[in-house]
Amino acid sequence: MSARSLVHRPGRFAAEAAALLIAAAVAFPLYWMVLSALKPAGEVQSTHPRPWTLSPSLDSFRRVFQQQDFGRYFLNSLLVAGTVVVASALIAFLAATAVTRFRFRFRTTLLIMFLVAQMVPVEALTIPLFFLMRDFGQLNTLGSLILPHLAFSLPFAIWMLRGFVRAVPDALEEAAYIDGASRTRFLWQILFPLVFPGLVATSVFSFISTWNDFLFAKSFIISDTSQSTLPMALLVFFKPDENDWGGIMAASTVMTVPVLVFFVLVQRRLVSGLGGAVKD
Repeated sequence: MSARSLVHRPGRFAAEAAALLIAAAVAFPLYWMVLSALKPAGEVQSTHPRPWTLSPSLDSFRRVFQQQDFGRYFLNSLLVAGTVVVASALIAFLAATAVTRFRFRFRTTLLIMFLVAQMVPVEALTIPLFFLMRDFGQLNTLGSLILPHLAFSLPFAIWMLRGFVRAVPDALEEAAYIDGASRTRFLWQILFPLVFPGLVATSVFSFISTWNDFLFAKSFIISDTSQSTLPMALLVFFKPDENDWGGIMAASTVMTVPVLVFFVLVQRRLVSGLGGAVKD
C-alpha cells in the first residue's frame, strides 16, 4: 500500500491495523502453546519466561506419545467427532428440508423450540443427561458422548440449513419433477449439492464442539478409561505436587492439529457456506 493511498483512505488503514492487532491477539495463545511444548523443562518452569527458545526440544511430545492408551484416546475422539459430524449433517439436512418444503401442524412451534434449545446451557443439562444415560445403560460407552453432542448440534444445524434449503427456488424442484426426477432423486442429486456449503459450515461447529468436549467425557465415562477421549488424556499431566506444563502444552498442540487439518480441508466450502448464511 502506497503512502498516497494511506493518506486518502485513513479509514481503511485503521481497519487493517485493527484487524492485524486482533489477529495477533488471537494467534498469540496458540504461539505460546506451541512454544511451551518445544521448550525444555527448565525454561517452561522459569519465573522469567521468554517469548522464544534457543534450544527447542521434543521431550514433551515424547512424554505425550509414551502415555499409555494415548492412541486409543485419539481414535475414540476421532470416532465420536466423526460420527456426530456425519449423523448431524444428514439428520439436519432432512429435517431442514422437511420444515422448509412442507407445511404441517406445529411447524412454527417446532422452529421456535430449535431456538429455545440453543438457549439452555449445557451445564444445566449435564445431571439430567447423566441419569438418562444411566437408565439407558450407556454410561462408560462412546454412545454416552455421541448422543448428547448429536442432540446439541442438531438445533443449530437445522436452523442454519433451513436458510440454504429455502434459497433453492421452487421452480428448480418443479423442473426436476417435469423431467421425471423422483423426490428422492431431487433430494440427493440436486438439493444436497446445492446446500453442501451449509453442511460444511455446520459440520465445523459440530466437530469443534465435540472434539474439545471435556464435560461429558468427565461426567459419563466413570470407570472404563478405555472409552475416554483425548481431552481426558490431559489429566495425566496435572499432578498434585507439580503440573507438567510442557506435557500439557504438547498434548494440547496434538489436540489442535486435527482441528486445523479439518478446517484447512473445508475452508473453501466453509467461506461460501457462511457467506450464504449471511446473505440469507
